Amino acid sequence: MNQTKLSEMIQLILWVIALIATVGSLFFSEIMQFVPCELCWYQRILMYPLVVIYTIAALKKNIVVTWPALWLSGIGIFVSIYHYMVQKVSALQELGDSCGIIPCNVTYVNYGGFITIPFMAGIAFLIIFVLNVLLIKQHKEEQ
Repeated sequence: MNQTKLSEMIQLILWVIALIATVGSLFFSEIMQFVPCELCWYQRILMYPLVVIYTIAALKKNIVVTWPALWLSGIGIFVSIYHYMVQKVSALQELGDSCGIIPCNVTYVNYGGFITIPFMAGIAFLIIFVLNVLLIKQHKEEQ
């Protein structure tokens, strides 16, 4: 399937966002030595394949392979929202204690008083989801 320049640009942006999120999570764990909690691992499981999916889609010049990315990013939004709420909503913070070896309510970073690692992941998942929907819509218009 042939793509327009707009579709190719959206795919590139999607790939870059997924790559930045993946490298960012590795930076926090490998360079900053922040041990990921269980919910962080779930978010990684949902984010890391997106880099591969968008790479394959770009190489094949076919957005059909991006359908799984829509599901992964959609689920990732909900996991990130839940994780953020466990960190920030006092009524839910007790749930984070039972998360595993590393409690999920631990906040390693708190930029501006509200930007945490799950917040950043959630924004990445949200942008990826919206752009993926736009990509699919653009593809349908091209046919």
